[in-house]
Amino acid sequence: MDSGYQRNLVKNPCGNDQFNHWEIIKNGGSMWRVEEMPGDCGHDFPDSSVLTYFVTSFDICLKEQTIDLVSEGYTEEILDSVQPKIEVQDWFSGRKDCGCNYELHVSLLNGNLEPVNEFKAEPVNLDPDNSDCSWRKVSHAFEDYGPGVRFVRIQHGGQDSKFWDGWFGVRVTNTSVVVHS
Repeated sequence: MDSGYQRNLVKNPCGNDQFNHWEIIKNGGSMWRVEEMPGDCGHDFPDSSVLTYFVTSFDICLKEQTIDLVSEGYTEEILDSVQPKIEVQDWFSGRKDCGCNYELHVSLLNGNLEPVNEFKAEPVNLDPDNSDCSWRKVSHAFEDYGPGVRFVRIQHGGQDSKFWDGWFGVRVTNTSVVVHS
């Protein structure tokens, strides 16, 4: 395997290309949108090259992306016998004036898109009265997941906790899925 095996497989991880490559699962409230950093969130991102983020509204907003590992260059033999580590990272934040909820669900899927292994992050409630709601990273590594994995599906989103009209919900950006050689 070459160094190409350690690239981010998520397409459009920050919203630079609006919602291309993402499937909107739930589009509640005022719906998903993309904002520029730091935007209404008011928090600079730790990596200055990240310029945009996705933002949710007052009713649940969820989106997902399914990555075909074989199409990305990973052979079935390597996926089944080596079972390289698959690392997922996602960044989220809230606003300084409104609380929000965040959720993340990642599934390793077989060729029939059935779950082989899953990770569901504990739901997070960001409250500006108890937290600065700045950018936070959540990550998970899948190892020894068994044969048959062909796809990775990442789903994330949330909503604001005060049900304010507009885009006061959780912000997400810089999502990554990396297969380590």
